[in-house]
Amino acid sequence: MSIRFQLDGAEVEARPGETIWEVAKRLGLDIPHLCHADAPGYRADGNCRACMVEIEGERTLAASCIRRPTPGMVVKATTPRAEEARRLVFELLLADQPERAASPDPDSRFLAWAERVGATGGLFPRGPRQPAYDRSHPAMSVRLDACIQCTLCVRACREVQANDVIGMAGRGPTESIVFDMADPMGQSTCVACGECVQACPTGALMPASLVDVAGVRAVVPDRSVDSICPYCGVGCQITYHIKEDRIVAVDGRDGPSNHNRLCVKGRFGFDYAHHPRRLTMPLVRLDGAPKTIDVDPANPWTHFRAATWEEALDRAAAGLRRIRDAHGGNALAGFGSAKGSNEEAYLFQKLVRTGFGTNNVDHCTRLCHASS
Repeated sequence: MSIRFQLDGAEVEARPGETIWEVAKRLGLDIPHLCHADAPGYRADGNCRACMVEIEGERTLAASCIRRPTPGMVVKATTPRAEEARRLVFELLLADQPERAASPDPDSRFLAWAERVGATGGLFPRGPRQPAYDRSHPAMSVRLDACIQCTLCVRACREVQANDVIGMAGRGPTESIVFDMADPMGQSTCVACGECVQACPTGALMPASLVDVAGVRAVVPDRSVDSICPYCGVGCQITYHIKEDRIVAVDGRDGPSNHNRLCVKGRFGFDYAHHPRRLTMPLVRLDGAPKTIDVDPANPWTHFRAATWEEALDRAAAGLRRIRDAHGGNALAGFGSAKGSNEEAYLFQKLVRTGFGTNNVDHCTRLCHASS
């Protein structure tokens, strides 16, 4: 049953379970938010106080991301009092942030919102910084001096991905984000799904591919391309961020199979596309070249030459047919690739079972990440 109430003087309806913030968002009114992720699986927390609104008849402001409307409620989101309260929240947070030039992400959602609400960072004296740069993880950069303790990364790890690696430790001014028992991120039990990186509003957690050795953003993509993860048949929807025609980062999108989430391969396993030794054409063995493993990947031409697809496939088919005819179907086996689609996997097993005449067929997805 919908609930009718007033929002900035207009009569509006809230759907069952909607918060004031969600109603405002649906109607095109952007209320600042930091600790709330407008993404599947995230619950609102209300701890950052960046989304405060006035409610008629109440003395204090309310966090719109956790407050649900009631019939007849009068909500004011754009009054001077509400806007000034939100600006002060950003001023206080900016006082604990590194200067923009030294920020891990000068284009972060946090700094974008600070500009929109008119916060400059000059209202309060800057506090001491946490000694915070953690470069121990090969795929992620950690700069806790940029952390605002919104706990989005905690909820991303604990509630969305159910890994429970990230938590909070300490009290008051010493409170901070920790990995396991305050271990370096690279030595923790982190599975590198990167959900925390995608959730972080400040850049305290960043893809290592986008920052320099000081943890400052050095790579800014010039375009983005929506795609499907190439690693398995689940079909996770992703967005590639491109710089000068090279993939530099990956984000998950809200698709029916992944709802923004990715595994370590989908989020960080894109370097192979630009590897100088990546095969970009079929190769066939030179006549008389020994069938040994002493091939230098940087110089395969001592043993192989370029060929057309027709020649390479004909050679492969002839070799498989020769083994089958000489030794029987059970002398052959097939191991499917997760980079093929489900339809291709079906055709592959059909080739092995009907063409080779054997049930010796397996697929690397059965072993999850073990085979990669």
